[in-house]
Amino acid sequence: MASTVDELSIEYEEGGIKLVKQLDKVVLSKGAWSTVIFRYQDWDRRKEEYGPEKYSIRRYQKRNGEYIPKSKFNISSKDQARALIEALQGWIED
Repeated sequence: MASTVDELSIEYEEGGIKLVKQLDKVVLSKGAWSTVIFRYQDWDRRKEEYGPEKYSIRRYQKRNGEYIPKSKFNISSKDQARALIEALQGWIED
């Protein structure tokens, strides 16, 4: 477990293969409840290569000095990410 927000990662390895490769992250909020958005790729076992970029927004709660995952929302494609951006821009510009 991570003790700081900067240590949080969604990379996951199994059998010597990195199944989830983290490409980037942005910390949206820090504190007892922290929010982080990750850019990542999943390993495609059939093609033996990484798939398209995906994004995940995750919330963590710090308890007893460690960050514990509490919730997540996965954005499965660039098209879905663009739709989310457009919706948010429409709301904050009004």
